[in-house]
Amino acid sequence: MSTKKSIVVIGGLPSSLINFRGDFLRALMADGWTVTAMAGGASEEDRAAVEALGVSYRDYPIQRNGLSVKSDLQTFFALRRALADIKPDVVFSYTIKPVIWGGLATRFAGRPKFLALITGLGFTFQKSGFLKSILRGVVSQLYKLSLMGASKVIFQNSDNRQVFESRGLVKPSKAVQVSGSGVNIERYVETPIDTNETKFLLIARLLYDKGISEYIEAAKIVKARYPQARFLLVGPGDPSPNAFPIETVTQLDKEGVIEYLGEAADVRPHLQGCQIYVLPSYHEGLPRTVIEAMSTGRPVITTDVPGCRDTVIEGETGLLVPVKDAVALSEGMMTMIEKREAWQEMGRAGREFAERTFDVNKVNRDLLSYIHEA
Repeated sequence: MSTKKSIVVIGGLPSSLINFRGDFLRALMADGWTVTAMAGGASEEDRAAVEALGVSYRDYPIQRNGLSVKSDLQTFFALRRALADIKPDVVFSYTIKPVIWGGLATRFAGRPKFLALITGLGFTFQKSGFLKSILRGVVSQLYKLSLMGASKVIFQNSDNRQVFESRGLVKPSKAVQVSGSGVNIERYVETPIDTNETKFLLIARLLYDKGISEYIEAAKIVKARYPQARFLLVGPGDPSPNAFPIETVTQLDKEGVIEYLGEAADVRPHLQGCQIYVLPSYHEGLPRTVIEAMSTGRPVITTDVPGCRDTVIEGETGLLVPVKDAVALSEGMMTMIEKREAWQEMGRAGREFAERTFDVNKVNRDLLSYIHEA
């Protein structure tokens, strides 16, 4: 770039800037951009970790779950003030509220170019019922208003793209697609699988929508037939109303149904220690943990839903099972147990698929090209 320009990257959780967007922020700086990253509720440790990447950091107030007129207006006005002060050339937002309120704020802050990354639909678009339909209508209208001013709307899977286009939330001419957030494949070492053990692993926040309940029920079924099988769970609790009770998880750990290992700053040792990775999620943009597991050379079982189905080559790198079906999940687990001679080959195929499709350098090149086109 001949002239140095500035970009603001707006996310929700500070940890996501570090864990999911760190390579993207570095790529922006390498491309010559002055970068400011924004998220909500950062601790001093979070702030230091983001700034260690070489970018500026600004905090802003955000209530991540549900709609609240008071807190959401605070988010909007805080973003508007920040953008008016920074005067960026480009604003890049990801996840629901940063996209909605960041997009609207750009329209009152000198109208910088705006790009939105849709990382998933969220449970509002998945749930049925009268109240959820009202909420879905409100969120849809907010999306539509926000994305009217977007130069590009970037999706991580074709299903989410189709939903937005069919609902009239985005013009097809603005919609583009990338292969998830990308994973730095080089950070993950493909290790041999110990076929003398049977350890399943799920890494996720403790949310019903991540399939925690189905994972636990499937573990009970499988243990009745294969008592030596172990079921590991890694991930933090969550303040969301959709959270799976951590008290239940700890009780099941005591009972020996699962082994709860808490939150992990580095998931690589857990991935290397398991034989099969499992993600029974109800919906995803494109699940990063599945790509990390494949990068480690592990077969995967995940659900046949948007996002998840895009990460598995059925029968070659893993298995797809119906969503919200603990029995089907248990049958998939037992199928994998009975095919342990194929684990290494499936893991190798998964690693090759990850390298070919989900490498973070490829994803970031695509994102940079969309930013330059804006």
